[in-house]
Amino acid sequence: MNDGNEPKNIEGSNFKDEEPILPRPFLKWAGGKTQLIKSLRAYLPAKFNRYWEPFLGGGAFFFSLRPQQAALYDVNSELINTYIAVRDSVDELISELKTHIYEESHFYAVREWDRDPSFCQMPAIKRAARFIYLNKTCFNGLHRVNSKGYFNVPFGRYSNPTIADEVNLKACSQALAGVQLVNESYLSIEDRVAPGDLVYFDPPYVPVSETSSFTSYTEDGFSFSDQILLRDLFSRLASKGAFVMLSNSESPFVEGLYKGFNINLVSATRAINSKAGDRGPVGELIITNY
Repeated sequence: MNDGNEPKNIEGSNFKDEEPILPRPFLKWAGGKTQLIKSLRAYLPAKFNRYWEPFLGGGAFFFSLRPQQAALYDVNSELINTYIAVRDSVDELISELKTHIYEESHFYAVREWDRDPSFCQMPAIKRAARFIYLNKTCFNGLHRVNSKGYFNVPFGRYSNPTIADEVNLKACSQALAGVQLVNESYLSIEDRVAPGDLVYFDPPYVPVSETSSFTSYTEDGFSFSDQILLRDLFSRLASKGAFVMLSNSESPFVEGLYKGFNINLVSATRAINSKAGDRGPVGELIITNY
């Protein structure tokens, strides 16, 4: 198992230069890959065609690469709605974000919107602004929903959170121009991926302790059985000639699942955890079929 300490310089055919590292992710996200970008880039194939990311989340790797051709998927419908708003209607979104204030009673009033049966009929821009606002002002930037699909993270304490980051949102909008955004499961990409494409899987991680499991991005969560289904898809995509990369926690379970593939150990810093004592450097695995 490679320790990942010697990143290589890659000249790929479908991504832009790393510097400057703009745009940045416009959302905080548990398990976000900002701290792991250099390690991930070290394990890119020399060339690839279309870029696929079926667990979009905060999109840190996508925003670092800024590929010319990309398809970004996530099962979280409100997340994809927000990305579409950033891509297609960023000025309207910024204006809507400016209607929100960092104030506890306002936060809880906005958080309650999804309890209303009419929430799904609310204008897409209004829902997208809510998503970003809650993300920027909730406790530790954590996105979590309960079994009914209701956002349930409490108010966060910050000195002066930036709710409408106009410069970065516009940069993100430019990076997303022409990118396909799809609200579907990772399983739906199989017949669409072509040989020579790069697929990057960043699923909810296998928990390494009782306090480290953050799989409730949707009401369905992500189980050990799902991890096995994902491994099977990884193998099938590899067999059809795609380049496949996956990141997950350092654990015997994950190492056993991907035995026979290239497993590389790297270090990352985790800033989002419900307990401060569990934040900090952790071992992560980058797994590839090439």
